Amino acid sequence: MKSGIAIVLLLAGVLTSAQKDIAQTTQADHSRLTGVWRGQMNDLPALTLVVTDEGGGLSGAVLFYFLTRKTENDPWTSTPGLPEPVLHLRVEGDTISFDVSHRRAHPPRTLNDPPVHFHLRLTAPNQSELVNESEHSPAFILTRSEY
Repeated sequence: MKSGIAIVLLLAGVLTSAQKDIAQTTQADHSRLTGVWRGQMNDLPALTLVVTDEGGGLSGAVLFYFLTRKTENDPWTSTPGLPEPVLHLRVEGDTISFDVSHRRAHPPRTLNDPPVHFHLRLTAPNQSELVNESEHSPAFILTRSEY
């Protein structure tokens, strides 16, 4: 009977240790993805994506900037839009896939728009490519920093 209890306790210890290792591995993998991802156009802010690991699952928000200029000869200006939560975030290796609501992008014409699908793929430490899959746009380079 004592040997049966010892085996159960040993298995419990092994399982707890394995769960900690899995959690640490997952957290280590997430640490490459979490932080503030920034992209620029015309040397101005164009996009800020924040990815956090709260309670073991990734979540985030994105802020798009509107780049405008009055005439072709005027300098560009950058104005932040409204932050939007990241929806349906999924991680697969070095890639995050997620959706962003497009309803408030350019109201009222976008109020019934479906979410826009993106993926972010790590290309180097603290560097990634963001692709808007809904519009089949070219990759946009983002740089990561800590919060």
